[in-house]
Amino acid sequence: MPPIPNPPSSTPPVRGTTRLGLRRAATAPADPAVSLITEPSADLADQPEPGSDVTPAEPAPVTAVQPGAAAVPSAIPRVPVLTGAVTRQPFWPKPARQAGRTVLLGCAAAGLTAAIALRPDRPGLGFLLTALACAAAVLIAAKRLRPAGSRSVPRALWAAAALALTAVGVLRAADWLCWLCLLAALVAGSLAVAGERGERSVRGLLFGAFAVPLAALPAWPWLWRGVRARRGTGRLVVSALVGLGLLAVFGSLLAGADAAFAELLRGVLPAVDGGTSFRQLVLFGLVGCGTAGACYLLVARPTLTDPPVGQRSSVRRLEWAVPVGLLVLLFAAFVAVQLTVLFGGSSYVLRTANLTYAQYARGGFWQLLAVTVLTLAVLAAAVRLAPRSTSADRAWLRGLLGALAGLTLVVVLSALSRMWSYQQAYGFTVLRLVVEACELWLGVVYLLVIAAGVRLRTSWLPGAVTAAAVAALLVLAVLDPERFIAERNVARWQQTGAIDLRYLGELSTDAVSALDRLPEPARNCVLTAIAERLGSAGDDDWRSWNNSRSAAQDTLAKARVSC
Repeated sequence: MPPIPNPPSSTPPVRGTTRLGLRRAATAPADPAVSLITEPSADLADQPEPGSDVTPAEPAPVTAVQPGAAAVPSAIPRVPVLTGAVTRQPFWPKPARQAGRTVLLGCAAAGLTAAIALRPDRPGLGFLLTALACAAAVLIAAKRLRPAGSRSVPRALWAAAALALTAVGVLRAADWLCWLCLLAALVAGSLAVAGERGERSVRGLLFGAFAVPLAALPAWPWLWRGVRARRGTGRLVVSALVGLGLLAVFGSLLAGADAAFAELLRGVLPAVDGGTSFRQLVLFGLVGCGTAGACYLLVARPTLTDPPVGQRSSVRRLEWAVPVGLLVLLFAAFVAVQLTVLFGGSSYVLRTANLTYAQYARGGFWQLLAVTVLTLAVLAAAVRLAPRSTSADRAWLRGLLGALAGLTLVVVLSALSRMWSYQQAYGFTVLRLVVEACELWLGVVYLLVIAAGVRLRTSWLPGAVTAAAVAALLVLAVLDPERFIAERNVARWQQTGAIDLRYLGELSTDAVSALDRLPEPARNCVLTAIAERLGSAGDDDWRSWNNSRSAAQDTLAKARVSC
């Protein structure tokens, strides 16, 4: 009796399987989730159920394998691969080179210069000497370490800007200007060490501005390993300590023996007591760590990875163009009114607003400043959300945002005109001049935004905006703001007879040359106030020497008559 064939299965056979249950090689990759499901073997599925009259199928013949020949399966089972797990690189990689003797000596020299030359309560020559020592240490280390992929021109420009900002404390006596320039010098110096990483994005700019203090923490183990690797370093340290001890002992004895030599030592070296020693130790540690952090950045460039690039979130053209277009229409109407005021003058303002021109200017500057800043946020949001897939999208983006930025420039000019009229009417002050300088800088920022919008490339914009801020601060320092304020107030007094002597007496010695032209008793009144405040701060030594204070000493010495 011939064998009865197997009954057809109720489920269709799995395509791609053989009778032995081996999966054939597929041309397309299988889904890992599907490949993990265990499928029933085909030879088990072909077996008849127990108790049925169906004759089992004959097994497939087995081919013998020759000895020594490797058995190769017809298909290799696919191993599922887990996706989504990304290996993250360490933020601070292992330094490529060890801290050598040049780095160690440079950090120690910079810290020692700060401990001797810095006088934190009074900016002067000591800050510039410390900055030069730090720059020299980093420059020598850079030549030895040779950081790869660094561009020398931007680094040199940022370093030159940092030194120029530090030198402001030697030329100008206004405390607010000196400290502002010192903070900007720290940022510029950090950007000089960080290099191009602080010029291509806002995230990179923020990192570059704080790169040196951040690198000071991982620099400590790097320095310590360098110290341990140098044979004989401990003996050198002991030798230096012995030398300092000998200088202290014999110096004190010689100073006690001769008064002239003691006076020389007091002029060269700072006074030594408990508080001064602690301050010098802190300055040595801070500046030494900062220099070490700068050197560490040269050999251990941090891994500053950008977020994963996905599909950029965007809105339809109409969704962003409607609000921006309405804002453009509003700005256009405002600009038309400003042109009318410009040609109509104070008579038009008095006739329409029932205000004097000075009152009109006083009431609008701060609002226009807020408009200028908020418009930058609108431009940034539109650039991020607007689509750019087609040429029409890019044309709308350039047209609307360019019109908005151009109209905002007119708003900036209107704000500057109002502030100038306000100062002509009520007098010049430091706050008003600084705010006016900030408004000028915002105008430059809008020009940069317009330039970036021509080609829709903004990678260079963060670095350019920061460079414009540094340049504006340097221009303000060259202007000598407190002298400029004093000159404008003296000129206003000659025209109107109104002057605020109490405010002028609060200025620094930068204003002495301009205030010296006032008639008596106003001259003595204002110069006496400046001289008393200068004397209460203490005398300058070589560490706090300042050109402005030194030049004003003779003039202030004659002003000893109070009001």
